[in-house]
Amino acid sequence: MSLPVKAVCLDMDGTIVDTFPPIIRALNQTFREFNLPEMTSDEVKRHTGRGDCSMKALFGKRREEASIRFLEIHDEDYLQQIKPLPGARELLDWLQGKNIPCAIVTSKSQSRAEAQLHVLGWDTLIDEVIGKINGRPEKPDPAPVRLACSAMRVKPEDTIMVGDGVADMTAALRAGSRGLGMCDAFSAAELTEAGAVSCFDSLTEVQAWIQRHQ
Repeated sequence: MSLPVKAVCLDMDGTIVDTFPPIIRALNQTFREFNLPEMTSDEVKRHTGRGDCSMKALFGKRREEASIRFLEIHDEDYLQQIKPLPGARELLDWLQGKNIPCAIVTSKSQSRAEAQLHVLGWDTLIDEVIGKINGRPEKPDPAPVRLACSAMRVKPEDTIMVGDGVADMTAALRAGSRGLGMCDAFSAAELTEAGAVSCFDSLTEVQAWIQRHQ
């Protein structure tokens, strides 16, 4: 019998919020300005979902200059375009009602993650935010998941990591946690191969799984 869930780690982009439109717009505008081929929405999602592969890696020889331009374009309207994914607020409210600690574990910068949570009014629903800062390893490295577990004072084996990327599942597996995959750019087979114990099409299904594992 599996261990009960005592805490939850959540990826952000593509898992609880749809933040890809400003990312895709800024990325493709930067590509055009620097005479580079554009990417489809799925290609961008798969790139970010593999982890440890920043946007900077896509810009070739002019990566430093292009990365600055990408962030300039992205930050023009990213707070206005953020949208919760279906079932996200319900899941966060339910976790809080059950006194189950919840952490955001994202490869987005710490400051941007916190700003987006504030705009959504979710500050009080999240116990910890583990985002990208200088010197901190990124998923699929297990360090962010372990750091979140330590901050919530729970063991990784008592925690689940919910995410839509293979990096999320690999990070959970390496940390000794359990991964729940959200199918979108990656298939259930890909997420399972990366370490997911179950895969779902909605956060409502994720919430039901957690309820069964209390």
